[in-house]
Amino acid sequence: MQTNVLKFLGLLVAIALCVIGCQNLTFPSTSSGLTPITIKLGGWTASPAEQKLLKELLQDFEANHPSIKVRHEVINDQYMDVMKTRLVGEAAPDVFYLDAFEAPFFMSQNVLEPLDAYITPEFDLADFEETLLNSFKYSHHIYGLPKDYSTLALFYNKKAFAAAGLSTPPTTWNELRTYSKKLTVDRNRDGRIDQYGFGEIPELARQAYKIKAFGGQLVDQNGYAVFASDAGLRGLQLAVDQYKKDRSSAQKSDVGTNSGSEMFGQGKVAMVIEGNWAIPYLTETFPNLEFATAELPSINNNKSTMVFTVAYVMNKQTQHKAEAWELISYLTGKEGMTKWTKTGFALPSRQSVAQELGYDQDPLRTALVAGVDYAIPWQVGEYPAAIMNNFDNQFVSALLGQQPLQQAMQRAQDEANELIKAIAME
Repeated sequence: MQTNVLKFLGLLVAIALCVIGCQNLTFPSTSSGLTPITIKLGGWTASPAEQKLLKELLQDFEANHPSIKVRHEVINDQYMDVMKTRLVGEAAPDVFYLDAFEAPFFMSQNVLEPLDAYITPEFDLADFEETLLNSFKYSHHIYGLPKDYSTLALFYNKKAFAAAGLSTPPTTWNELRTYSKKLTVDRNRDGRIDQYGFGEIPELARQAYKIKAFGGQLVDQNGYAVFASDAGLRGLQLAVDQYKKDRSSAQKSDVGTNSGSEMFGQGKVAMVIEGNWAIPYLTETFPNLEFATAELPSINNNKSTMVFTVAYVMNKQTQHKAEAWELISYLTGKEGMTKWTKTGFALPSRQSVAQELGYDQDPLRTALVAGVDYAIPWQVGEYPAAIMNNFDNQFVSALLGQQPLQQAMQRAQDEANELIKAIAME
């Protein structure tokens, strides 16, 4: 009996020791025995569908990288101002979107991690469209990898063309103006235009290629605005003449719409210059609309268009550079980019992915893909807001006939440069 009691007491002591010992153990949080490192990803979203797609892509990344978790932060309001503030306050995400338009300033401020040392031959950097990649190069370093892009193409209404006796899209700007007159229709003959030939977007982002068509430039080597040159004015005069003299083009405000895509979809204009983003919008919102696309008409015997792109960049202050690179390389790698662009709302910046998805043969996207070879990147130096805002404000007044084009552009250029000079002296 005494022996049994002793055995029982011994068992209790053993259990107690086991419990105490177990309380001091630290159990791993993952199967690998390591606590995952969290990477913050900052960006914006254009639509719920885009946000859903990115969420799926990040889930795929985490499944393939169990030691890394991604916290996605959406910043849709004042994105660039927020990023600048957070970079100064050392609170910016580890990885974030950077538009090519803003890239020159950010790359000049020593806040981004150069990616050259991380890029291996297997990553196949040569697969990226060179025009896009060059937008994120500065002082012989690569600071961003473009996730997607869009050029501009001519969208035209096939039924409106047929009604006007037109069978093919215009190939020169002179032809476009001729077409535009034929496509401008007053159906009720009451003096009110029911359909304009062309939808004009009087923003620098849509006019820059006209400035360059005659040899003009947007900025000089020091970053100051020079778009008011005689060469630049020749290109811009095309838009003013079509709007004021021909009266065959309209702005979105003239026809009560919010965008070029909307005025085209509603039949208010028969032609408009838009990007890839217009294709899913038009097919979903206006399913009965019969339209096609073509490369932009040449100006002064020069083929040109604009290209807009956004890259993933790494915060130089991040404490998790290896993990941040893993995320960037997955999102811009062939597998990740294929998943990201497969629905067609954006064009892949890798040539092999575009070919795999058939975008270079897609009837609606062929013109957009072809344009990337000769497109002008949407960049205007290190002080883009000063240049863009002053141009947009003054060019509208010239388009409306409130002041001569030369006066408007000179005023815009002078005011932009005064602001740039003040910023540079701070």
